[in-house]
Amino acid sequence: MAAAISLAFTLFLTPVFLRLFRKWGWGQVIRTPEAVENPSHEAKRGTPTMGGVIFIAGSIVGYFTGVYVSGEQPALSALLVIWLMVGFGAVGFIDDYMKVRSQRSLGLSGWRKVIGQLLVIIPFGIVALNFPNKFGQTPASESISLFRDITWLNLFAFGIVLGWALYLAWIAVIGVATSNSVNLTDGLDGLAAGAGVIVVGAYSVIAFWQFKQPCAGGDPGSLGGCYEVRDPFNLAIIAASVAAGLIGFLWWNAPKAKVFMGDVGSMAIGGVITAMAILTRTELLLLVIAGVFVLSSGSVILQRGYFKLTRGKRLFLMSPFHHHLEMRGWAEVTIVVRLWIIAGLLAVSAVGLFYVEWLTRVG
Repeated sequence: MAAAISLAFTLFLTPVFLRLFRKWGWGQVIRTPEAVENPSHEAKRGTPTMGGVIFIAGSIVGYFTGVYVSGEQPALSALLVIWLMVGFGAVGFIDDYMKVRSQRSLGLSGWRKVIGQLLVIIPFGIVALNFPNKFGQTPASESISLFRDITWLNLFAFGIVLGWALYLAWIAVIGVATSNSVNLTDGLDGLAAGAGVIVVGAYSVIAFWQFKQPCAGGDPGSLGGCYEVRDPFNLAIIAASVAAGLIGFLWWNAPKAKVFMGDVGSMAIGGVITAMAILTRTELLLLVIAGVFVLSSGSVILQRGYFKLTRGKRLFLMSPFHHHLEMRGWAEVTIVVRLWIIAGLLAVSAVGLFYVEWLTRVG
């Protein structure tokens, strides 16, 4: 129900939002170098942007409606996902608004974005490691995780003060890296939205599987593979709601896009993925599940490093990698669909590895 409502919200109400966006003058600003090197991007100038507001609102409406209609109560873990989605989205919204208002591609500087993200994720981290439920489970854990907590990588092994510093630094790295990676991927019509559907959908599957295999009150016969995850069913619901909202948005964002998500959308998706990785205790698995986003940020890092080492030479014609493919003559829709396929293969591989790890514990 949550997914259906979120899908309907973004699918049918996006035209209403677009009329408002045009009235308010929320049109896409294209960077001059980008327009010169990719002339096709110049045609996108003026397309309504900041559309991430639409699927953020749809996801929230879908989640709360689904939960309350089913007679449940919103869970802390799901509220933390919403906090990171809205908080990171707000940072992106400020960046987008500054660009639209000045009609220049200069919004928040890199460090100001990072500071804004830290102001959002630090309270998230503090709350996530407090407020245990009746089983003593907190939303996040003190250990770095892969398929579940890696007990020998406990960040609090050297004391409370250093532990909190390491823990907050760790989740900050995950949050800043993930949200900026999604932001870099948002350069072609439908690319970030489609990949976001796949990645967030994979996390919904993982959370639902964890719900079926709980340590607290679970089947004694399967406790060898149980998961110490708090509120996994609610995590599955909010992830499904976000994925469905992105599908509805993708209807209007697919080539040729009628609306762009803007930084408010891409950073919000990054917030959801960050929260799901931390709260489902699959932080390192994020590198595989969200591998298509890692590809974008990795290509930018490689480009800059190679440029400095060779004193001016380029590894790619243009970064991120999807723009390199454009410069090679690939059609935009070809790049988008093929990267969706890569995103799907990586997400399925990650879920498969997650399942195999469970089998090794109960087999």
